Amino acid sequence: MSILIVTESYFGNTSTIAESVAEGITEVLGDGQASIITAGETGTALPAGLTAVIVAAPTHDFSLPNPRTREQARGKGAATSTTRGVREWIEALQPVAGLQVVTIDTSTKTPFTSGTASKTAYKLLKKRGFTDARRGPSFHVADIPGPLLDQELLRANQWAQGFARSLSD
Repeated sequence: MSILIVTESYFGNTSTIAESVAEGITEVLGDGQASIITAGETGTALPAGLTAVIVAAPTHDFSLPNPRTREQARGKGAATSTTRGVREWIEALQPVAGLQVVTIDTSTKTPFTSGTASKTAYKLLKKRGFTDARRGPSFHVADIPGPLLDQELLRANQWAQGFARSLSD
């Protein structure tokens, strides 16, 4: 099995969640079964032989980051030079029928959320022809730059273990 985790991160929170997800997958499926790459480093075609893809992005303005929100993040101290994120990657991505794709995100925890990065990514993937796309969980940060709330790394790891087990059933 091979699971690719595609990330976009500005303050390190989404990258940290992706690492915890990769560790959870590795704990279930073994070494070398999960790899992480940024959306800016990926091409428009997914590698052959993937079992699943996990797409991880931060929530910006109740959606996926875009050029305006990336600039705002840089203004708040984000260390990045990325111009192509998950949104642009999905828009250019060649669909793979039958490939499981799960979207996750980081976001602030609020009583009511009208949108998240994972919801937007899911909709874009479905529109691109990824018929087996689905939404995964949101992992919460205390504020825009973070940090992650207590137990979110553990929750990400446990979610990933369950996801990995579901692939091997």
